[in-house]
Amino acid sequence: MASTLLEMTRAAHEEVERLERLIVKDLRKGLPTTSKDRLFQGHRLRNMIDTITSTTEKLIETYHDNDNAMKEEIVELGTNVFGGFYGRLKEIREYHRKHPPAAGVVDVNVEYEELPVIEFTGEEAFGRCLDLHELYNQYINLKLGDPIEYSAYLDVFPQTQNIPRKLKLTRQYREYMENLLEYLIYFFQRTEPLQDLDRIFAKVVSEFELQGNEMYFGSQSLKDIGLMEAKMKKLCDLLSQTIEQTKQNLVKKQALTYEEMERDREEEEKQVDTESDDEEQQIYNPLKLPMGWDGKPIPFWLYKLHGLGREFKCEICGDYSYWGRRAFERHFQESRHQSGMRSLNIPNTKNFNEITPIQEAQALWEHIQEQQGQNNWHQDFEEFEDTDGNIYNKRTFTDLQRQGLI
Repeated sequence: MASTLLEMTRAAHEEVERLERLIVKDLRKGLPTTSKDRLFQGHRLRNMIDTITSTTEKLIETYHDNDNAMKEEIVELGTNVFGGFYGRLKEIREYHRKHPPAAGVVDVNVEYEELPVIEFTGEEAFGRCLDLHELYNQYINLKLGDPIEYSAYLDVFPQTQNIPRKLKLTRQYREYMENLLEYLIYFFQRTEPLQDLDRIFAKVVSEFELQGNEMYFGSQSLKDIGLMEAKMKKLCDLLSQTIEQTKQNLVKKQALTYEEMERDREEEEKQVDTESDDEEQQIYNPLKLPMGWDGKPIPFWLYKLHGLGREFKCEICGDYSYWGRRAFERHFQESRHQSGMRSLNIPNTKNFNEITPIQEAQALWEHIQEQQGQNNWHQDFEEFEDTDGNIYNKRTFTDLQRQGLI
């Protein structure tokens, strides 16, 4: 066995080299044209990378040579060269007979034919939407907030800051948060196989420790809850487009009958199975309707329902256009508008909703300052709003939140 150690090492290096060349060859083909093929490519590359990693770890262990097996074989090769040649040759042939070299041959013409197994529920639509129905039922049963519909749950489930501290200490909430985080991790791993989730979470943990949030560090148990919430929110940020697609898909289904939903489901399944280079062809869209989550123009009735033909401009956002009343109302809490308000040194509170001209926002802020007897606004006097619309300063809001009163 000792005389085959070098041969095993050589074969491992060949396997690493073969997989590296296959990865390069796969990437040189360019990005696949269909979402299904892109997902399969990601999992195919992930499997090859994992194989390279495990093989490399075994090579490192071999080179450490803790049992001196490598050293003994090298010494044996340097002594009695001719006398032991045929004996070593016999052992090498025996090794290759038991371990066929097909996987060790560096041949870039051999494709990585193993098809990744990726499982999605019908609601997930092959990774385009989330399926949070079970977690929604758990949320409702825990009475973590007012009874809401599933569509509203998609908006509020990342907002754990609104849940009272006393509820976060319960076993039921911990189980709910563990299940939610587990599902989001599983979904992210299926849809983003090339992302390094361990590195992402390591950064989340580091930032969480640096913040030193007093609300969570009062209990060791509560600190674990806070860390799970931080990881969950990070995943929600990474999956923000998928969450939005889930909302849009839900709105679409609510307007359909059962027969129409079944017909759409069958069409979606056929589309997933038969997607091809047709996506590269120009899509017929004479009315210039916005594109839906499936990459096709949305139905005209949905376009009219949401008023997507009406343009709203916001000067604070740099004269950026928002199409439809819903998108316009939502943009006041989005990063683009918040950044514009910060550049004007104006707090982005509810008082400034519906105000888009810069002069009107500045005039309103001056009026508020006059009423409050303030000449300048500073981050230390930032206003906070609870779920009932009550306004507090930062210190009062933090104290009430720590006591679980809001």
